[in-house]
Amino acid sequence: MNRLMRILRHRWLDERDVARALPPEALARVQQRVAASEKRHSGEIRVCVEAGLPLSYLWRGASARERAVTMFGKLRVWDTEYNNGVLIYLLLAEHRIEIVADRGLNRHVGRAQWQTVMDTMRAAFRRHEFEAGLNDAIDAVDALLAQHFPLRPGEANPNELPDAPDLR
Repeated sequence: MNRLMRILRHRWLDERDVARALPPEALARVQQRVAASEKRHSGEIRVCVEAGLPLSYLWRGASARERAVTMFGKLRVWDTEYNNGVLIYLLLAEHRIEIVADRGLNRHVGRAQWQTVMDTMRAAFRRHEFEAGLNDAIDAVDALLAQHFPLRPGEANPNELPDAPDLR
């Protein structure tokens, strides 16, 4: 019965629910925040918001974390020059948040720091403040990337990945 309820919850939500949580003007502001962030460091930040998991994931009982790791690969967040890409993933159907960082940044940032970022996001999402939660996460990831991968004076980040949130 649990599997059936989970499938129904995920299939019930769609792109309209994503648009209600993050209307176009909010998405534009998130995109601008990512772009502004990437002027301070050599890292890349991607945001992915998904209404529900694909049926194949639900059928086999896959977790939101597993999907986030898959999206990290699909969106090519791993494919940055300094291995310092970060995916901020939001799954609306389960109110789950995941952050997947490449090995370059994970060498410097521990699990407890990532958990603190996710806890801050989770608090905003519980209040249905999705844009604010994403902004908090972007700011926290920005600070970590600026600390560990700052740009040198006159250096520019080549923007290896799109800044716009990926919606599914």
